[in-house]
Amino acid sequence: MPPGSSRPADNLDDDDYPAYTMGRAAEMLGTTAAFLRALGDHRLITPLRSAGGHRRYSRYQLRVAARARELVDQGTPIEAACRIVILEDQLEEARRINEQLRTEARGPQSPAATPT
Repeated sequence: MPPGSSRPADNLDDDDYPAYTMGRAAEMLGTTAAFLRALGDHRLITPLRSAGGHRRYSRYQLRVAARARELVDQGTPIEAACRIVILEDQLEEARRINEQLRTEARGPQSPAATPT
């Protein structure tokens, strides 16, 4: 079991748990193993390796790969698609952090302290 997981069933809800083989991941995405390897070559996703050295993908990685596939299907070169997805992910993370910082800066507000 991965660190932090107390029961195997806990992995069912873990988006980062490497549950899918390359073949299954390619099948789910409607693509090829070569496409998944190319995403790894362009450092969009880095699958974990099983004890036997086989690539294993998480649900999060499959969502990222699906977004890249959408862009490639629209005619975007794979290198550019990978870069776009990376930048989209970074932008989303920056927005999340900004919102968290804004919330913390406002501090706790009681209903009596809220102006009407």
